[in-house]
Amino acid sequence: MAHVHFHEPGTPMTRDEFLAWVNRRPSGRFERIDGIVVAVAPERASHNLRKGAARDGFRRAVAAAGLTSWQVFGDGMSVQVEDSDFEPDAILRCGPPLPGDTTKISGPMVLVEVLSPDSGTRDRITKLRAYFKLPSVLHYLIVWPDEQRIVHHARTPTGHIDTGLCASGVIAIDPPGITVTVEEFYLD
Repeated sequence: MAHVHFHEPGTPMTRDEFLAWVNRRPSGRFERIDGIVVAVAPERASHNLRKGAARDGFRRAVAAAGLTSWQVFGDGMSVQVEDSDFEPDAILRCGPPLPGDTTKISGPMVLVEVLSPDSGTRDRITKLRAYFKLPSVLHYLIVWPDEQRIVHHARTPTGHIDTGLCASGVIAIDPPGITVTVEEFYLD
């Protein structure tokens, strides 16, 4: 494989080049969108708290429902869609446990992104379109970091995407038949 010298965001890379480069990098967060490397801004405290609460809320919901074949992942795992490699803030998948050295999630069913100042448009438009290209994705939640607001996109049985704004109360994630509350995403 050729060595890739990365000088600034916007560099085009193949998936293999990107994965090799990311594994060599000592720090920083990056995604590859339509073959182009995009730097992810440093994380703010409110963003970190929301994504941790999302992961924890889904772990609680999965355990409460007794869904033993479900795995909940936090950020750092990649989801590949066509020529893009994204790192959602929380991921739920159903199936046999993934090997311990896995870095990409196959068959994600629920994806969560917490907005950050630099990713708002990307999360609300680019990732929305991309994530629902994966037949396995049934739900996509977009979480506001500084105000109690979650947008829930859900694929219907007919393949349409329904969208709801949730400011409080229960969010039904069905399938698989679990619930989370808006409030638990905002516990500090």
